[in-house]
Amino acid sequence: MFKRFCATFMATAALAATALPVQATDITGAGASFPFPLYAAWAARYLEETGNRVNYQSIGSGGGVAQISKPTVDFGATDAPLTGEELDQNGLLQFPAVLGGTVPVVNIPGIEPGAITMSGPELADIFLGKIRRWNDPALVARNPGVALPAADILVVHRSDGSGTTFGWTDYLSQVSPEWKSTVGQGKAVKWPVGQGGKGNEGVANYVKQLRHTIGYVEYGYARENGLSHVALVNQAGNAVQPSAETFAAAADGADWNSVPGMGLMLTNQPGANAWPLATATFILVPRVSRRPESTRAALDFFDWAFRTGSQMANDMYYVPLPQSVTDAVREKWRTGLRDRNGESIWP
Repeated sequence: MFKRFCATFMATAALAATALPVQATDITGAGASFPFPLYAAWAARYLEETGNRVNYQSIGSGGGVAQISKPTVDFGATDAPLTGEELDQNGLLQFPAVLGGTVPVVNIPGIEPGAITMSGPELADIFLGKIRRWNDPALVARNPGVALPAADILVVHRSDGSGTTFGWTDYLSQVSPEWKSTVGQGKAVKWPVGQGGKGNEGVANYVKQLRHTIGYVEYGYARENGLSHVALVNQAGNAVQPSAETFAAAADGADWNSVPGMGLMLTNQPGANAWPLATATFILVPRVSRRPESTRAALDFFDWAFRTGSQMANDMYYVPLPQSVTDAVREKWRTGLRDRNGESIWP
């Protein structure tokens, strides 16, 4: 589906370059690879409906924060929400755009998606290099009847600064005291074992090509690349599969206004059906814009996506924000964004 949307996006963009009037708006954004498939699909449809182009570069959350802080783009994107202090230092407003989930993915011949279950501590021990073989007694005991091979585990992780890594290491820090004390949480960490791939795309490609690997990617990348995901034991003690329902269960009752910039982490939530690696992805725009028309155009794009892009999000294994949350986001746009003359940018 992602490849089809990207092909549509490129073809439509090429046609529009000659067919659309010169007053069409170009919007630039950069950052997290986690939402890239959806943003590309939204951009293709938005171009068809409005004639306005959105050029989004999947460069990782760290790059997105750096680009919008200069700013050299109209919006940045990050899966690792900035703190209130970071938002103040950089003069940015932050809001969630969509929900999704990160999944462990494996390449073990003969293993179907979701056939292997792991607990959080077992997953942490693999990425610590303590569990080194697929037929480790802990994994065999967790998966009776599954033919786990007597093969070394090859760990694949992100090589770039990544919000996906931030959520991944946040989860491992919650379930493993050893991980928390020796590696910790961050967009980039010193990995004890494994090899790095750039972006969700790079990790997915490594896992797809190399046998006996384990990595982590956004769920849509796993589905698009035909990768086998791992079921996880959540905080409630239940083995759950990744899905729109389990991602949404992690966000049930979330108080988005409890943290600055609505920067809520959804990892390891207590719901009985909650996927433990659910996440939101966030957009950053300047609070005081030097290019108010471009900032307003970026908001128009996300306003359009909130109103009309929900089915596309569902089709690509993301979870749209509830209307109550999108209404709260628009209110933050109205009250929190100004041009250099102090005039409101939205609406």
